[in-house]
Amino acid sequence: MMKTSLWYVLKKEIREMFRDKKSLSMMLIIPLMIPSLVIGMSYLFEMQMHKPIEAYNKIGFAYSLSDPEKEILANMNINYIEKSFHELEIDYNNELVDLYVSLDGNVYTIHGNESETTTFASRLVESYFDVYKEYLQQEYLASVNVNPQDVTNIIELKNEVQKQEIYFANYVTNYAFLFIIMAITVSATYPATDVTAGEKERGTLETLLTFPIKSRDIILGKFLSVTFSSFITGLVSLLLMIISLLIAGNMYSIYEGQNLMLSASSFLFSFLVIVLYSFLISGFCIAIASKSKTFKEAQSALTPLNFICFFPGMIAFMINIRATALLSLIPFLNYTLLYTDVLNGVVDYFNIFLMICSTILIILFVLVIIIKQYKSEQVLF
Repeated sequence: MMKTSLWYVLKKEIREMFRDKKSLSMMLIIPLMIPSLVIGMSYLFEMQMHKPIEAYNKIGFAYSLSDPEKEILANMNINYIEKSFHELEIDYNNELVDLYVSLDGNVYTIHGNESETTTFASRLVESYFDVYKEYLQQEYLASVNVNPQDVTNIIELKNEVQKQEIYFANYVTNYAFLFIIMAITVSATYPATDVTAGEKERGTLETLLTFPIKSRDIILGKFLSVTFSSFITGLVSLLLMIISLLIAGNMYSIYEGQNLMLSASSFLFSFLVIVLYSFLISGFCIAIASKSKTFKEAQSALTPLNFICFFPGMIAFMINIRATALLSLIPFLNYTLLYTDVLNGVVDYFNIFLMICSTILIILFVLVIIIKQYKSEQVLF
């Protein structure tokens, strides 16, 4: 009987969900923003990596340049301008130069304000001074009868630091995963509000309670229907993420020679998180919305969840927090931390086990609270 009652409620809620255009739009349209995110961020990174030098190579010098300096500048394709400090200051404010340099004794000072163009120009000028300093060092060593090669080649340096293009790929993939989490949250918010506060406001909850169905079956049916909606959104989002990564990989040269396709472990972990998080966020949404009297009140109460689900993971990724056993127990944060590790080829089964256990315990705890709410007349009416 319990299974029949539960199935009846679940079927009713899913049928109403698919009849509601707003629920369908939340479930299917929001994931369409993921390709825009992946393609858009890839485009910005492409522009950043391949910005033409002519866009930031106008450099002013507030002193007279020597012939060797001019030769180095010309070889580096730097469009140099020699003027007084005051004149260069005016030119910079009028965007006629991208940076200007002053000289006081042996101290060179780069002047400019913080901006994207200034950042590129500053890197270019710093590269110029590296070359110029090396030239002066070699000239000095030659003047004291020392072979410059004997000094400059004392050590050999190998660089195995992660390439920037790989960093961009991980950056885009991580943010796409974060957006899947947010899409699932948004998808759960509306149906959870509708099956709780919405039914109270319409008066249909009272009718449902007159049926010979236990309150436990009613809430489990509503909970599973919201979870189903969230899972569909997460699954569609994951598929769109994979498709958009493949498109971006073929479209932009910053990913040349790289395979943006998720590894088997990354895909399985993403699917696991979608399942667990769909249950978790559905429980949270129903628990919060059930205490609201109106649809609008429930929506206002659920709005903070959209920020809570996204920002902890985003901040953790930005400041490069690593997953630990303790952090693996914290909801919202653990998914992003472990996903970053899995994406980088580090699969810590113990931390993943802790994440699964903590999520299941929280889901069960929330379900107990919801069932108690639906047994309370004060909450229901």
